[in-house]
Amino acid sequence: IGGSTGDNLTPLDVVKFASAYGMWLKSRTTGSLKVVVGRDARISGAMVQDLVQASLQALGIDVVDVGLSTTPTVEVAVPMEEANGGIILTASHNPKQWNALKLLNEKGEFVSADDGTLILDIAEKEAFDFAQVDDLGAYEKKDYLQIHIDAVLALSTVDVALVNEANFKVVVDAVNSTGGIYLPALLRQMGVDVVELYCDPNGHFPHNPEPLPEHLHDLCSKVIETKSDLGFVVDPDVDRLAIVSEDGSLFGEEYTLVAVADHVLKTHKGDTVSNLSSTRALRDVTEAHGFAYHASAVGEVNVVTIMKEVGAPIGGEGNGGIIYPELHYGRDSLVGVALFLTHLAQSKLTCSALRMTYKDYFMSKQKIQLTPEIDVDAILSTMAESYKAEDVDCTDGVKINFDEEWVHLRKSNTEPIIRVYTESVTAEKADILAQRFMKEISEL
Repeated sequence: IGGSTGDNLTPLDVVKFASAYGMWLKSRTTGSLKVVVGRDARISGAMVQDLVQASLQALGIDVVDVGLSTTPTVEVAVPMEEANGGIILTASHNPKQWNALKLLNEKGEFVSADDGTLILDIAEKEAFDFAQVDDLGAYEKKDYLQIHIDAVLALSTVDVALVNEANFKVVVDAVNSTGGIYLPALLRQMGVDVVELYCDPNGHFPHNPEPLPEHLHDLCSKVIETKSDLGFVVDPDVDRLAIVSEDGSLFGEEYTLVAVADHVLKTHKGDTVSNLSSTRALRDVTEAHGFAYHASAVGEVNVVTIMKEVGAPIGGEGNGGIIYPELHYGRDSLVGVALFLTHLAQSKLTCSALRMTYKDYFMSKQKIQLTPEIDVDAILSTMAESYKAEDVDCTDGVKINFDEEWVHLRKSNTEPIIRVYTESVTAEKADILAQRFMKEISEL
């Protein structure tokens, strides 16, 4: 639940939605309640956190404040604290004026769409039952930095000694958020020489905080300048991880999960899961290990649902989100860093050479602007019918799989557009495929 601070996410909004979440928890549980609250380094973070925690305490709910942390840290802390839920205050990759409440259940996983609807309904009705003075919630502050790092380093597929022996030098771009606290600490405990770039958690993002290629020029330059073995970049709440190779080339955000899955599947048998808009390279790697790949609807909660159904040992999203159930069902860049470095050390390859072991796929991401009166669902149905002879998946919009490429058509929930994502074996072919489908849709 997010928006621009002071504009469409006012202090009154923060109190209302935090209180609605607290009331939802109270409707599910009898007895005492506890919620873990953490935040990224956004300028508005401390103010928003004070409002959220005070609202929960006013409902009689105990608060565990883990302060400047990460989305995966709060997810890990909820079950460790035996809490009833958690709230992470972050607007992920959005600009600095944004903030949001990410809501977790008692498992430390994102609340479902149905539960979200219930929370919004409570907020709309302002059906709050605040506690009497003797029943206000308690407050406790805890630092989960080392606890999270210890949990990552204890994973069965992480080899700290091997990474230590490799003597890696790594640049970290943490976009001046909490990754600047967590990633250097993790890396140094793995024996890595760390070069910090934008690791001051002051909330002033030095570039667009989404870890896309066009925003990573400084990191690429720093890796080359410092003769580092690779570079890591994370978004402000540290659940997305992208990699730059030793020559300044981009490993590819889509390939973070591909490489980590390749590593995990060597020792952990099972299928993999990513969303429908993620690269086919994960399917290739999974099948090379003798297992099956499954695609979910877009959204972390949907990936997690399918992972649980098929018992996947690894999964995630093509935006650099690694989900490794041995620790928890949430995207976790700390886990991603530790697994990737173990994989790289075992391979005895340079980062760029490791990347070359995976087949190249290229994506094109376009969108078609429509007039509000157009029936988008009808357009998608027509496209699915037109290509019924192909491998068509209508789980989330329409995805049409061809021999060496695919197109995924999805409608936006907030504006009259259709997103057109394609992937092929060259960038040119991906663009041509996207233009072809955009033309077909425009002519309907």
